[in-house]
Amino acid sequence: MTVAQSARADATPTVRLPVARFRPEIQGLRAVAVALVVVYHVWLGRVSGGVDVFFVISGFLVTGQLLRATDKGRIAFVPLWGRMIKRLFPAALTVLLAVLVASYLLLPGNRWFQTIREVVAAALYLENWQLAADSADYFAQHNSASVVQHFWSLSIQGQFFVVWPLLAAAALVLGRLTGRGARQVLRWALIAVLVESLVFSVALTMVDQPLAYFHSLTRAWEFALGGLLAFVADRIVLTRASRVVLGWVGLVGLVACGLVLQVGTVFPGYLALWPTLCGAAVVVAGTSGSGIGVDRVLGTPALKYLGDVSYSLYLWHWPVLVLFLVTTRQEAVDFADGALVIGVSVALAVATHHLVEQPVRRSAVGVAKPWGAYRFGLLLMVPVLVVAGTWQVVTQHRVDSYSFAPDPDHPGALAHRPGFEYEGSPDAEVVPPLEALRDDVAAVGPECLNRGTNEDVSTCAYRGDGEPVKRIVVVGDSHMHSYLPAFEIIAERRDWEFTTFFKGGCPLSTDSYVESDEPLYCPGWSDAVVGRIIDLKPDLVILNGSRNVRRGLTEETPDGFVAQWRRLDAAGIPLLAFRDNPRFDVSPAECLAINGLGSDECDVPRAEVYGPPPYERIADLPAGIRFADFGDYFCDASRCGPAVGNVYIYGDHNHLGRSYVITLTPVVEDAVATRLAG
Repeated sequence: MTVAQSARADATPTVRLPVARFRPEIQGLRAVAVALVVVYHVWLGRVSGGVDVFFVISGFLVTGQLLRATDKGRIAFVPLWGRMIKRLFPAALTVLLAVLVASYLLLPGNRWFQTIREVVAAALYLENWQLAADSADYFAQHNSASVVQHFWSLSIQGQFFVVWPLLAAAALVLGRLTGRGARQVLRWALIAVLVESLVFSVALTMVDQPLAYFHSLTRAWEFALGGLLAFVADRIVLTRASRVVLGWVGLVGLVACGLVLQVGTVFPGYLALWPTLCGAAVVVAGTSGSGIGVDRVLGTPALKYLGDVSYSLYLWHWPVLVLFLVTTRQEAVDFADGALVIGVSVALAVATHHLVEQPVRRSAVGVAKPWGAYRFGLLLMVPVLVVAGTWQVVTQHRVDSYSFAPDPDHPGALAHRPGFEYEGSPDAEVVPPLEALRDDVAAVGPECLNRGTNEDVSTCAYRGDGEPVKRIVVVGDSHMHSYLPAFEIIAERRDWEFTTFFKGGCPLSTDSYVESDEPLYCPGWSDAVVGRIIDLKPDLVILNGSRNVRRGLTEETPDGFVAQWRRLDAAGIPLLAFRDNPRFDVSPAECLAINGLGSDECDVPRAEVYGPPPYERIADLPAGIRFADFGDYFCDASRCGPAVGNVYIYGDHNHLGRSYVITLTPVVEDAVATRLAG
């Protein structure tokens, strides 16, 4: 029944919906979902929940197709997947190829490897798993937002498009074997998927939200919800008034979701029921036959067209936004810049829709020869993989050929020693090369790091060839293991042994301080470590002395630090606490690469990050603790910047780079030797 027919049937109290027809309100719902995604990303810097609606719509439409196929008794996999390739690959791979070229031209080198690996993952529809792996990698968590990060949802959809027909085929076989019919078996299968996936989603979100956010199985229930709608949408009988109310409740609830919830940090879990049920409400409301129904709005030509280009718009908007922010050196856009980003994204989406998507869909590719669509998809994918692979090999070669040793051109930290005179070339480049910066961090083996989800104590020892003359323990978070290159050099030179207890995000303390989406179990780990240290009876313990050395924050030495210091001091163990290094909002090296050497835009006034040391204000410090402050080697008298002595200080936005720490080794060695001497 069309809207016009429904409007004339005033005497008809209810409206029934046939499932096998074009639903303009669904196309309009797709338009609203993509508009929310784009607007929230660009102007609000938030996640809207619109992607969850895409999953419900996909589940509804694909399950409807599969139901009609099972009714005929046969699912033709080759042409089915071939059509999906024709629909998905051309626009996606066009955008990925453009992203590779634009990223090479516009992104600083320290973001190249991240971009390459994520483009490849996106092309193979595995981006969600790449991001899930990064969420478990402490250092990868500090990566900047990639230009293809948004492909995580497209990857999950691609996986769904492969698995769902197989599920329907299994239902068809079981239906024949049991005599219950494919529809009934598939319906119960979708109910099982919905329940089990939702339970898993809730459970995993509670213990590891970043992994849950990108995990395919935590999203399967959203597709199942849409799939179940395909069973009942044509059977639900509602009054016209009910459809009007249900449709508007769904649409308003969807728009409000991202404003009320911090979707990016609490989804999926049970809270994802909000946008998915809102989307389901609009689907069930369907054609109301009322002049004030939400379907009249969603069915307008403008929203229908936006729904038509929604796929391309989703593909383009994120790389356009990220590259705009990089090239303009901004962290966020204002209204005018945001309008420009959206305008460019829409223009590219329209061009892609009409010049790439539509011609391919209308073409004979895969029609006469079903396998032709697969060959066509492979042909499209090859250039992306070849360009990415070539870029990776060339860049990796430059990284592998980089090694650092202080020389007159690159004195690093020693340039800030009193009386230093530079004797190097005035044209010396700052090292390491930006593409090597990500790898220029302390190499700590996984066996030496405590992972975030347990309280077990892992430890490693670094020593010279001879019998150790001093035994030193180094304990704390990633800022402490940034000094490992210096400790390794000192161990060789002095025949000292350094035993490490490292856990990302966990200084030795009775409390937790890092806001993390997964439990770090810092206090329990710290207590266990203190017991181990007391048993070891080392000559010295080196640990964190402060935190929050950052613009807009107040540096502090928390009570939890002091409490653990007292336990070690009571055991007669000498302590040396390192004052924290500055932290930045963005990578200082990346900032310098964009703005050029000599620019002061990447510097921070020293007074805004370093004041009087906070531990000096503590009246009852343990008698056995001393402090090492290397602030003069990270900053000059007035500014804290990206580089000293032609060496980048930081490997990212807050961790000291390995090359710089090597140049700092004599300073660290003096501080440790002085403390050991009493």
